[in-house]
Amino acid sequence: MTAETIMKNPKSEGIVQKTTTTTGLHSVVPSLIVFDLDNTLWTPELYQLRKLQRNKQYPVANKDVKLFPVARDILLQQIVDNPTFANTKLAVASRTQNVEWANDLLEQFGIKDRFDYIEIFPGDKKRHFSNLKSQSGIDYKDMLFFDDSRDGRYGNCEPVSALGVLCVHCPKGIYEDSIWTNALEQYQNWSDKKPPNTIVEWDGTITTKKKSIGATSNERFKGQVKFVNREKRFGFIKYGGSNTKDMFFHFNALPNNQDVEEGDELSFMVSTNQKNGKDAAANIEIVSSGSNDNDVNTVQMRVFSMNLPFAALLSNGYKTIETRNGTMFTPYEEGTKMLLQVGQRIYPDGNRHIDVMKSGGLQDDEIETLKSLPPGFTKGMAVAIVELGKTYETTLEERCDPDFQRSVGAFGADSGMRATEIKRVEYLKRGVKVSGQGGVFKASIDKDVIPNGWLD
Repeated sequence: MTAETIMKNPKSEGIVQKTTTTTGLHSVVPSLIVFDLDNTLWTPELYQLRKLQRNKQYPVANKDVKLFPVARDILLQQIVDNPTFANTKLAVASRTQNVEWANDLLEQFGIKDRFDYIEIFPGDKKRHFSNLKSQSGIDYKDMLFFDDSRDGRYGNCEPVSALGVLCVHCPKGIYEDSIWTNALEQYQNWSDKKPPNTIVEWDGTITTKKKSIGATSNERFKGQVKFVNREKRFGFIKYGGSNTKDMFFHFNALPNNQDVEEGDELSFMVSTNQKNGKDAAANIEIVSSGSNDNDVNTVQMRVFSMNLPFAALLSNGYKTIETRNGTMFTPYEEGTKMLLQVGQRIYPDGNRHIDVMKSGGLQDDEIETLKSLPPGFTKGMAVAIVELGKTYETTLEERCDPDFQRSVGAFGADSGMRATEIKRVEYLKRGVKVSGQGGVFKASIDKDVIPNGWLD
């Protein structure tokens, strides 16, 4: 059966392409497909390459940074060989701070010429898409966007989907072909009505924020937390009148993975899962805390404990990765802020951390400084505030990499299998006595001990 093609110029009219394939089935493809870079087309994220940054070296493709094989196949073969995509444009939209690195890697991987438009600069992802729309003449509703970050402070899918772009959340990158094929299938299903605020989720399902009857799509509701299940990380919000059903929420919808208690007042929107038709609270804002409504001078924060010398190595900026065998940090998304509390004992590693640190060229006096707390900070205190990066599983081979070992402050065989990046850390203005507990716990401290800019 011959292929019959009906196409209109997407650059001039922003119209999606309808093609009859050799199978006789109609398919609808986007006029513009946009890809994020870090942890979407390649891995790792460029900000993780701190040693190269310190040495003012450029990363080397296929050594320091690896392109996902499936992503390479999509860009260099699948789209090129399929006539369905004859009029489809490709673009990059990246917020990386390492603009020169990113452009250089596109050249090294031999894929830069595959993109019709390249938007690489830090800031708001919506600015990237505004530029893409202006340059291409293609409407948002005729675009498809792949990104590893969904929502929250560093989220991209949620704000871009609000523009009308269909977004694909791929938290582990485009590492398997089903992510690509499912996205195209979901685009075809979505293209009939093209509702905004629609995201293809990591598990292949599609969700659209609900537009309330008789209200605009951005209507917000207020209610109180009625029930919380911390183990399974969900709860219910009581709102509206006596006939209104309590609204389900998941902890992933909380801002910056903050915690809530029963009685806390929340503001939220409503989204509907198209697969099961169930409503859930989204874009949650914490209006007031039931436990601290009258105390405007304190803030409740998550806390985790570490023993010396590793607590000091982290606080002093040497230790940039924390490893655990347990799942303590797994529930918390990138950008979550926590306090670091120093435990009461010294971790018995037989001083192997010293050997690791010396392997990087540090001298005894430098090591002693890095493993020591400043005056006024001691055991039993919360001493620093940290911002978490990504948490991911590692192999023993990866943990035995010399650079990884120095980032952890421990040999690979002594490290846990789950690695959590420390994006930034800063000492509190003064140490605060906090009783240590297992895992991640909560404590209220005075706001004036938090360094400037951390509570913004």
